[in-house]
Amino acid sequence: MAEEEKNEETTEDAAEEATPAAGSDPVTDAAADSPEASGGSDPEPGAEAPAEEATPAAGSDPETGDVPEPDNGSGGSDPEPEAEAPAEEAPAAEAPAEPEEVLGPKEIRKQRRSAHTGETREERSGEQRAAERKETRRAKSAARSRYRARKRERRGAERGEGTPPAERGAGARKVRLGTVVSAKPDKTITVRVEITRRHTTYEKVIRRSNTVHAHDERNEANEGDTVRVVESRPLSRLKRWRLLEIVERAR
Repeated sequence: MAEEEKNEETTEDAAEEATPAAGSDPVTDAAADSPEASGGSDPEPGAEAPAEEATPAAGSDPETGDVPEPDNGSGGSDPEPEAEAPAEEAPAAEAPAEPEEVLGPKEIRKQRRSAHTGETREERSGEQRAAERKETRRAKSAARSRYRARKRERRGAERGEGTPPAERGAGARKVRLGTVVSAKPDKTITVRVEITRRHTTYEKVIRRSNTVHAHDERNEANEGDTVRVVESRPLSRLKRWRLLEIVERAR
C-alpha cells in the first residue's frame, strides 16, 4: 500500500511539471530553457549578431537611403535668411485745422475791388463820393416806401377796413384813458394806460401797459377809478399829464 501511494504522488508531480502555467507561451518557455538562453555555452567565435534593419527616414530613397535636399529654386543652395523688414514709421500727428479768418467789411470790399475785371472808373474826390452815397440812399428809401405802401394796401384788402386812425390837428394834445393805481401823493395820481394793438406782420394781438403821472389839483381821483388824462406842460420832474375827468368810480 505504501508503495502505491508513493507512485501516485510521483505521477501527480510529473503531471504538474508537464502542464504549462496559464497565460504562458510554450514556445517562449522552450527557448528560455535552451542552453543558449541560459548562457550555458558561449557563442561561436567570429559569428556576429545580425544588425537591426534601420528604418528608412521619411521621404528617403528606399534603395540608397539618401534623403533628397529641398529644392528652393536657387540651385540647391541653402536660402539666405530674409532681411528684416524695416519697421513702419508711425503716421505723423495731423496738425489742427487753422480757424478761418473772419474778414471785416473793409477787407471784403478790398477783395471785391481786387477781383473786379470790368472797366475801371475815374478817380473821384471825397465830395463826389459823398454825393453818390446820398443819391443811392435816397433811391433805396424811395423803393422801401413804395414796397411798404403796396404791402399796406394788400393787407387792407385782405382784412377789410379797420379802425380809422384818430384825427388830430396840428398842436392837438394827446388824451389817454387809464386806471388809477396810486393816489397817495398830494395832487398827484399814477395812471396805468393799457395799449392794445395788432401786430402788422403776425396778426397777433399785443397788449402793453404804460404808467404816467398826472396832476390832480383837488385830489378827486382814488385808486381803481377809470380816468381820462390829457397831455400838458411839464409840471414836475415826472408829471407831464393832467386829470381831465373821472369816467368811472371804483366799486
